[in-house]
Amino acid sequence: MFQQIIGIYKNSFSGLSRETWLLSIVILVNRCGYMAVPFMGLYVTQALHRPASDAGIMISLFGLGSILGATAGGKLTDVFGFRPVQILSSLLGGILFLFFSQVEHFNALCGLAFVISFFSEAFRPANFTAIAAYAAPGKETRSYSLNRLATNMGWAVGVSMGGIIASFNYSLLFIVDGTVGVLVAGAILIFLPTIKGFRKATQEKVKNMIVRKPWQDTLFIKFILLTSIFATCFFLMFRVVPVFFKEVWHLDEALIGLILGLNGVLIALFEMVMISKIENKKSAIFYIISGVLIVGFSFAVLILPKFLPMVLALLSVLLFSFGEMLALPFINTFVIKRSNEFNRGQYAAGYTLSWSVAQVIGPTGGFYLAEKLSYNALWLIILMMLLLCAYGYSTLNFKEDTPNYSAD
Repeated sequence: MFQQIIGIYKNSFSGLSRETWLLSIVILVNRCGYMAVPFMGLYVTQALHRPASDAGIMISLFGLGSILGATAGGKLTDVFGFRPVQILSSLLGGILFLFFSQVEHFNALCGLAFVISFFSEAFRPANFTAIAAYAAPGKETRSYSLNRLATNMGWAVGVSMGGIIASFNYSLLFIVDGTVGVLVAGAILIFLPTIKGFRKATQEKVKNMIVRKPWQDTLFIKFILLTSIFATCFFLMFRVVPVFFKEVWHLDEALIGLILGLNGVLIALFEMVMISKIENKKSAIFYIISGVLIVGFSFAVLILPKFLPMVLALLSVLLFSFGEMLALPFINTFVIKRSNEFNRGQYAAGYTLSWSVAQVIGPTGGFYLAEKLSYNALWLIILMMLLLCAYGYSTLNFKEDTPNYSAD
């Protein structure tokens, strides 16, 4: 029995390219260093002794920078290639974080937060494009799942370490984050190979072609709008739900952390295995719709009467994690297959932008609705939004398509 389990996991991770593994290791290190951002609000209020409204200003500027960074990162990736964009964005972001640790003037910190988030988010479209470039043929979905596995593991380690470091010294938190950014840039430069002639060959091919832009792709625009709705609801699980667990269900912080941490554990243990079993069995849109519906049910659990709240909280996170594992890998695959070597960076930017916007408006809107209406009203609204989102995905016509480029 144990050997069979080992065999299943081995098969799930087999067939992926060496470059895909190296890229995932780099992402693991990158996310481990992404520890300062969750503590920026606490840094402003606890270390700088400024009001919560100032923390809100800095976080909003960080969100605005991420939106612009995602847009610029995609265009830069198509112009210069994914490798230099990843290297420069990591390097500059790391250096700026080191500088951030030495500044105390609030206005200067706000400016730095904006610029840091710009470079941090510019990294993501380039990274998204790199996965597609390095993925073995037919292994794109599993390549993205491995990347998500590395991201989740790195995030879990980074946030845990960040909390410990912040309890001693907030400045050290930014120093560690900046140092990791510089190391990631060096790792990409040294270990991830250049695809020889990639940019030159692409530029030669594109000379006599009209390449479709993402905003000219009606199906992609509809898909991204629906994904933005999904992402807006998605972020509430990690921003608003913890406050609900504390204020309404009276769970303590340590227990809340363990319950939410289950999400990363489940993804690490089961996503790659699940994807390897279901990939190519049904259409990507089938799994996306199924995942969105299950995430909707995870919020519906929060409406149930407060009986055994810990059990309900675990059930909600379990459903959420399973829905996430179904939807997100295939959403990634759709985006990458919708694009090509001429416009992949801009398509990746459009996708990243939807998550950046959702990260700004989701928590803010969620807290506002919870305060003005109630938490139960919020969960009901989220459930209805996700049901409509799933229906919207089902109406998309993937059979009627136009090419990503055409002869001039």
